[in-house]
Amino acid sequence: MKNIPELLKEFTLQVTQGDIEIYNEFSLQFELGIFLRGKLNGTRVEFERNVDHFFQHKRFTKKEIDITIKDSTASKPLCAIELKFPRNGQVPEQMFSFCKDIMFLEELKSAGVRNTFFVAFVDDRLFWEGTRQDGIYQFFRGLSPIHGSIQKPTGEKDEKIVLKGNYHVDWLTVDQNRRWLFINV
Repeated sequence: MKNIPELLKEFTLQVTQGDIEIYNEFSLQFELGIFLRGKLNGTRVEFERNVDHFFQHKRFTKKEIDITIKDSTASKPLCAIELKFPRNGQVPEQMFSFCKDIMFLEELKSAGVRNTFFVAFVDDRLFWEGTRQDGIYQFFRGLSPIHGSIQKPTGEKDEKIVLKGNYHVDWLTVDQNRRWLFINV
């Protein structure tokens, strides 16, 4: 299988150059899936695949994988990709959602998926800069890797996730108003 991080960079370059247009999470999923299908000969790129299709009798944080890449002989995906492109503010809630997707990818990796990636595109500066540097903000504003126990930052704060790994956020520029990141989980 080709190097997925390099393909993600190539995809983003095409977005930056205007060759591929993305404007919400669905367009990101669709365009990235089509791009990967064109680059990964001999594999199947599938969308919103239910985890029960690959793993019966296991509990996961989520029910569906945004993009799976598999070959015809494998019972498990070779790769799972979770995507985010938040459009309606809610910055701390979306940051928590990013962390939750990373935990889901950790679960998939533990279940035998070889390659797992989290990809986010954002067009709100508050994801990568701002005065708040504590709590969940520290992870996305370059102060600390995403790790350990993370409390839901708003509302009743009744949810907590625990990450086993440490994940550094490195925002990459798409254009003047957009950034993206990918994390190899």
